[in-house]
Amino acid sequence: MKNIKPYHNLKNKKTQITNMFDNIAPTYDLLNGLMTLKMDVLWRKKAVKKINNKPKKILDIATGTGELAIMAAKYTDAIITGLDISKKMIDIGLKKIERKKLSDRISFLLADAEVLPFKNQSFNAITMGFGLRNFENMDQGLRESYRVLKNNGIIVIIEPSIPNKLIFKYLHKIYFSFLVPILGKIISNDKYAYQYLIDSVKAFPSENIILKKLQKSGFKNCNHTQINLGIISLYTGHKLQ
Repeated sequence: MKNIKPYHNLKNKKTQITNMFDNIAPTYDLLNGLMTLKMDVLWRKKAVKKINNKPKKILDIATGTGELAIMAAKYTDAIITGLDISKKMIDIGLKKIERKKLSDRISFLLADAEVLPFKNQSFNAITMGFGLRNFENMDQGLRESYRVLKNNGIIVIIEPSIPNKLIFKYLHKIYFSFLVPILGKIISNDKYAYQYLIDSVKAFPSENIILKKLQKSGFKNCNHTQINLGIISLYTGHKLQ
């Protein structure tokens, strides 16, 4: 993947991503709902439903404001750790779980997904919503996910994608090229953040490359599914004994 960064300065990608999410944290959930017409709720539910091994412990990487972690708490009995590099996103997540009385099931940790602060085989399942394309080193991040996953565990990844069918690809291009930047600039007051969203989706590797990266990291039985006319991809991989 090309080294796409949000801002035109000399800071590395990881620092820029941290700054970007700190900047847009207050309006992140509002914009997500507007831009996806609330379909992001369905995408998270589908991702969590892929976890079918009744996990005791789940790690939600790139947890952001905790929406995927909260969805996992709804459909599993697991104890969930949400990890992110943006303190301001996590601060919002903490308020959410307090309101929803989920503080006994969900905790948050400010940390780097490419250097996970956990022992080998710590979690039964890993979820990652819209985070993989933000990694500075995607292969390193996937290797770390594999390391902390228990045997017979599963990783489930959600990423935006570009539809294959021509008509949907055309509509997707219009929406992403015009409406998303306008919404992002007006509501978040950070025009670069949502231009980065567009650029990073365009530059994201094909599903075959992502599947190969998962396999190279050690995952088996890797699979890719497109949903919602191809605008979202779900990737899964398993750690077998």
